[in-house]
Amino acid sequence: MSINQSGWRPTAPEQGKGNVPASVTGNKALMLEEALIFEIGDSHTTGVDFADTPARATTSKLGALARKAPIGLPGLSEPETVRHYTRLSRQNYGIDLGFFPLGSCTMKHNPRLNEKMARLPGFSDVHPLQPVDTVQGALEVIHQLAHWLVTLTGMTSVAMSPKAGAHGELCGILAIRAALEAKGEGHRKVILVPESAHGTNPATAAFAGYGVEDIPATAEGRVDTAALKARLGPDVAGVMITNPNTCGLFERDMREISDAVHAAGGFVYCDGANFNAIVGRVRPGDLGIDAMHINLHKTFSTPHGGGGPGSGPVVFSAALTPYAPLPFVEKQDGQFVLVEEETAGEHHAGSFGRMVAFHGQMGMFTRALTYILSHGADGLRQVSEDAVLNANYILRSLDDTLDAPFGPSGPCMHEALFSDSGLADGFSTIDVAKGLIDEGFHPMTMYFPLVVHGAMLVEPTETESKAALDQFIAALRSVAERAKAGDPSLKTAPHFAPRARLDETLAARKPVLVWKDPAPLAQAAE
Repeated sequence: MSINQSGWRPTAPEQGKGNVPASVTGNKALMLEEALIFEIGDSHTTGVDFADTPARATTSKLGALARKAPIGLPGLSEPETVRHYTRLSRQNYGIDLGFFPLGSCTMKHNPRLNEKMARLPGFSDVHPLQPVDTVQGALEVIHQLAHWLVTLTGMTSVAMSPKAGAHGELCGILAIRAALEAKGEGHRKVILVPESAHGTNPATAAFAGYGVEDIPATAEGRVDTAALKARLGPDVAGVMITNPNTCGLFERDMREISDAVHAAGGFVYCDGANFNAIVGRVRPGDLGIDAMHINLHKTFSTPHGGGGPGSGPVVFSAALTPYAPLPFVEKQDGQFVLVEEETAGEHHAGSFGRMVAFHGQMGMFTRALTYILSHGADGLRQVSEDAVLNANYILRSLDDTLDAPFGPSGPCMHEALFSDSGLADGFSTIDVAKGLIDEGFHPMTMYFPLVVHGAMLVEPTETESKAALDQFIAALRSVAERAKAGDPSLKTAPHFAPRARLDETLAARKPVLVWKDPAPLAQAAE
């Protein structure tokens, strides 16, 4: 069996050894090896029979755009197509298969009730250009979700249109810039970002045209408040801070930090990606936050990635509300209306403009509101309590085997952080992660945050049972003990996955992302 163009090859360490014959297909029992779709079909056949097309004498309306060469796509029958993608899906890992321990990602279960509601007629088939009087129910969903987000955060208003967390960050920074320019302080061109913040924070600030300066962390993993205060000045537009931070800790000095930034003329942006740890218990508005995005695909259980688009509404303080983007939903005389450029009037004349063409992700709004209503205020409080409990259970169950650099700082919040300290020489976090794959788990977040060497960041969320956590803890403990003992088999893990370990450097620097027909390549070589 040939190695495919990506350089990956099936792993079957037990095949061909002893009395076990090697598989002639590359399959391992019911885990079927699958070729590339271009290697299954070819561009000269099709899965459907068509009658011969009569020649047409008329000139094509495509003109110079008419295709002159074969399209180059493989022709497959329906069974071949279905089997191909089904086999590939079986090699994937998802939250419906098991625990997804990615730190700072909040990979919680996506309730099927949410999916049922999102598929209701009037939600699933709504169009952004429909007349407003035909989409009153959809607009009410947006309005009601906005009310919940404002209430849960203790803020004044919310922009629903941003499409994801980083998009929400940009929305908040643009509102801060608009507010500063309105005050005649557009000269403030520096954003302060603590080392314990998410990596998108400095990227967002730089994208918006600001200079970025780091603020160090203390030995206990929190913002060095004294260093931050010392750097404040007339050139500082604000601070972007993640709370709870990426070390899994709550920033206890948040109110003091906000007061200092405000006194210096700046604004406070909070990365709300970790809101799941405090929802129902802490209102960011009470901490002096001016803007914060909320990942609906994290805290409020809408699907991640391929399961659906993201959504990152941004809540604003009273100081930034006049500069929030359009459009937004408002209730006027018993009707829900969209406030846009033509209808913003004087009460929203300071808006910095639009983030998107339309109104946001309707399917995600429906799912998130369903999640909120099915939990209620008391249920959301329990969500954060259980999420924090699960994270601390993992932290304290493994801190005798793995180094927990901030374990002495007290209880963690939503995620447990470990380092590679104590592993045998030559072994690192990547070896532990690959070993976890053999145990049937998706690896944790690796090498992040950067303030910890060889970081391993684990976030269990509230939806994992104690039995599931115990199984993961046992697996990670076993792999960690092997790494500490210098088990050489870890250096070549995973052994039981569909693919062997990649050359990480080669895969990053020279990825093969496009299939090329080998026949012309062979002819060219001749």
